[in-house]
Amino acid sequence: MLDPVDSWQSGNSYDRFMGRWSRLVAQEFLQWLPVPEHGRWLDVGCGTGALSSLVLDLKRPKQILAVDASPEFITFARSTNEDARLRFETATAESLPAEPGSFDAVISGLALNFMAQPGQAVAEMKRVTKPGGIVAAYLWDYAQGMQMLRYFWDAVTALDGSAAALDEGLRFPLFREGELERLFRESGLADVRFKAIEVPTVFADFEDYWQPFLGGVGPAPGYILSLDTAEREALKERLRSTLPQSDDGTISLKARAWAVQGIV
Repeated sequence: MLDPVDSWQSGNSYDRFMGRWSRLVAQEFLQWLPVPEHGRWLDVGCGTGALSSLVLDLKRPKQILAVDASPEFITFARSTNEDARLRFETATAESLPAEPGSFDAVISGLALNFMAQPGQAVAEMKRVTKPGGIVAAYLWDYAQGMQMLRYFWDAVTALDGSAAALDEGLRFPLFREGELERLFRESGLADVRFKAIEVPTVFADFEDYWQPFLGGVGPAPGYILSLDTAEREALKERLRSTLPQSDDGTISLKARAWAVQGIV
């Protein structure tokens, strides 16, 4: 059985795989945050920079610092975001490159579950936030709410039971309802609020669903890379037979994320 190793070396591949759906969630997430215009923001685990770009569009910030542990993601993000208010740096969430009380809002999108020490990451996010500022995050509901991945891992484990340990729905306890809220409360944040964000994920046809899984970035695409040609074809056909495909070929699924915010 493979060990769960998550690869994050290609911004382009990740953007095709998850970017279009994470942007939809990010829009609702940002609209939920009562952060005034012209604030200073920090995006922790910024990935390709999609969330930071939406902050620019929706919140009119004075400045954004966006950090990620993957140098490849930071390089991609710099190449696709040229706004002078937005700066990218390579850094871990557990050791943020900022002084205490530096930001009005510190956010993290779809990243905390991949961090080695999520409690330390939230503590760091709190440390660099101004008194009265907001710390906020969101994660996919991998077990049931992120249907594109649920169908994938159900098909995988039907063919290879030993691969169950790679399933995000089993690996990451933070995605479960109430767990992010608990983490924020235990970190000493006040007025902690929690909500579900659900968006449609509609694929034009089966290939529109399947092809982004071949990019090699993330747990599911990483698993596909481990398969030989026959195993990959068997998984593809299993998915084709189980996904709910309409008469016109479209595949209409939903994606749910859990979001949380608290005050320093």
